[in-house]
Amino acid sequence: MRAYLSIGSNLGDRIKNCELAVLRLGRVPGISVLGVSGVFETEPMGKTDQPDFINRVVGANAELDPHALLEACRHIENDMGREPGERWGPRVVDLDVLLYEDRVVEDENLVLPHPRMHERRFVLEPLSEIAPRARHPLLKKTASELLADLGEAGGRVRKLEQT
Repeated sequence: MRAYLSIGSNLGDRIKNCELAVLRLGRVPGISVLGVSGVFETEPMGKTDQPDFINRVVGANAELDPHALLEACRHIENDMGREPGERWGPRVVDLDVLLYEDRVVEDENLVLPHPRMHERRFVLEPLSEIAPRARHPLLKKTASELLADLGEAGGRVRKLEQT
């Protein structure tokens, strides 16, 4: 199954944190990383009095079910030092499952597709870079179409040059 995940960090070496999260995802049995977006620097959403984030999106084949994939993401976050904190607060690393094929899930642990992905430029720009035709199963639009629909909304995002 094809899955797309977002990775973000705004504490410590933000770029290195995202790179390490991608490496750790690739080491999880049942997950094969297929593609990784460029590096995007983004303003925080919700709670704005904190450092800017580095964000990336990963495309992967997942043999795990969506809940097991989420659990693997939580394990990586914990191993990298993420501590419980305020909603939308600063974090060493944040991993979210955005899409899992065309699955729709809504329970106390997981909502798929990610409920706010279509409102977030920091998700849609990197997703459109690696998977412009990835389709939102409820809105029936591609990542590129959702990005175009945002217009000027969705937050400030700047793609960084990679060396």
